[in-house]
Amino acid sequence: MKIPSSIWTLLIGILLTLVSLWYGQNHGLLPTAATDEADLVDGLFNTMMVVSTGIFLLVEGILIYCAVKYRRRPGDNSDGPPVEGNIPLEILWTAIPAIIVLGISVYSFDVYNEMGGFNPHAVHEAPLQQQSMKMPGAAIAATLNDTPPSTEPNLNQQKSDEAMQDPATAAVRNADQIPQKRNAPGVGIVAPTIGPVPGKEGKPPAMIVNVTGLQYAWIFTYPETDVTSGELHVPIGREVQLSMSANDVIHAFWVPEFRLKQDVIPGRQSEIRFTPKKEGNYDLICAELCGPYHGAMRTQVIVEKQEAFDNWIQEQLVASTETLNQAVAVNTEDISPDQFLAPYTKDMGIQPEILHQIHH
Repeated sequence: MKIPSSIWTLLIGILLTLVSLWYGQNHGLLPTAATDEADLVDGLFNTMMVVSTGIFLLVEGILIYCAVKYRRRPGDNSDGPPVEGNIPLEILWTAIPAIIVLGISVYSFDVYNEMGGFNPHAVHEAPLQQQSMKMPGAAIAATLNDTPPSTEPNLNQQKSDEAMQDPATAAVRNADQIPQKRNAPGVGIVAPTIGPVPGKEGKPPAMIVNVTGLQYAWIFTYPETDVTSGELHVPIGREVQLSMSANDVIHAFWVPEFRLKQDVIPGRQSEIRFTPKKEGNYDLICAELCGPYHGAMRTQVIVEKQEAFDNWIQEQLVASTETLNQAVAVNTEDISPDQFLAPYTKDMGIQPEILHQIHH
């Protein structure tokens, strides 16, 4: 008995759907999901893999089928039948991709919101910027012409001043040499920010860490304890806010297991919030070409239990006290600060040249 083509189409469609769903959830292309936010990104990625796998199998399957069924037979030198088009089919293969793209766009925007990326209440716009939303051309012309300085508060400067209240951060950043930029004309963006997730707006994060990027190292300071480290230690299960800025050129904070990447820009105060959920050591990589030794600008992010984190903080405080005592003891020796600190900065992964840049 010959099976109708409609039945074959239904069976093939069911098979393609099952294979796509299975592979979309079991592709193994992503590293460990180490934060709550990573699950949101993975869900989006898996959905895109399901759709991509289904489209790939469908297109390639039809291509192979047509190449076999309609291949040129030996001795057949005739021309193929003229085909001028099929309007319903063309509408179908245009409408389906359009619907898929729109659906993924909406899903992506929802994930971005769930991660705290869109917070309209955090946007502060100057009067010129408010007008630019209605008259973009006028805003551009006003920006290019000589206009009086804005009287709006410089929010980057405010965030920088807050960070510089921590003595350890002030010792690392050369914020006095880098002017803090104002809002971007017409859009009101103070700095790249991934803020609190829905439900936590207006609530302070459990812990704040100031991050300074410079060629070619990351330096982390903990304002509550005055601890400075070349590694980022965070406790599991607590929301962490990273307040970031750069001393020289643009860097990018990227931890693949966190599914987070944010530019670190001179003159702007970037922020990221995340909640680690899995213990382990994870590579922190600079994802922005920042100079000839860009590839070496990496360190570790250590996610650990609260008790282990507290012990690490205490160890850093004791170590800094011992360092201070040794400095007093060897004060009579004729050595430079760079030479004295070299053994300690080496353990932190900071090169002597970087320490020299900070000092000067």
